[in-house]
Amino acid sequence: MNTDIQTLNAEAQAISAYLQTTLQGSPEEIQQRMADTMVHVARTGEMLAQAKRLLRRRKSEEIQNTILRIARENCLSAKVQNALLDSIAEDEAFLVDTLDRLNAAATHQLDALRTLLSYEREGLRMNKTGY
Repeated sequence: MNTDIQTLNAEAQAISAYLQTTLQGSPEEIQQRMADTMVHVARTGEMLAQAKRLLRRRKSEEIQNTILRIARENCLSAKVQNALLDSIAEDEAFLVDTLDRLNAAATHQLDALRTLLSYEREGLRMNKTGY
């Protein structure tokens, strides 16, 4: 699947906005949120892999074009070459970091939703039994 950085950024922003919304707390809403969040966990994992591919591709292109030329002319150290490469691929690296955090946030939110659902179920159980 060919995906460009703008498409991934737009989708990442949409997922981030969803993950930042607050629940009202009903068991049905929690269950729906869990289902949606599981999809986001899978999708952000896939998007992260795509972003890493874009980053590697960009670095590879730039190493061939820019860094090798500069290194031949100025004999730059490997550390300086790597720093230059990282600055050239800044947008791709930022996307990788963003998607990595979104994937982790969605995973943690899913864990929290499971806890909320258990809490709500226990409350319903206790109300039915008269505790």
